[in-house]
Amino acid sequence: MNAPFDAAVAARRTEPVVLSLYISGQTPRSAQAIVRVRELCEVHLPGRYELTVVDLSQSPALASRHQIVAAPTLVRERPLPERKFIGDMSDGDRILRGLDVVAA
Repeated sequence: MNAPFDAAVAARRTEPVVLSLYISGQTPRSAQAIVRVRELCEVHLPGRYELTVVDLSQSPALASRHQIVAAPTLVRERPLPERKFIGDMSDGDRILRGLDVVAA
């Protein structure tokens, strides 16, 4: 076994996950994305995530921060590298794999 590697993997899995969910207005699609991302985080990242919801219809200038071209878009800011997920957030397995989270 590679103890330094195992320790690095363990540390990565316990560090906070910082997410931003970019939506466009109060639409059913936006509401569904918010609910789905929160559910995934509560089940698979309890107590170790920070989720910020950004409504681009209220703050369009924030789209340039992460080069957002479609909504909803979920951005994992930390841990690095940054990752983006575009769409309705219904494919929980894909999102969990991208977040490096093992599904329960």
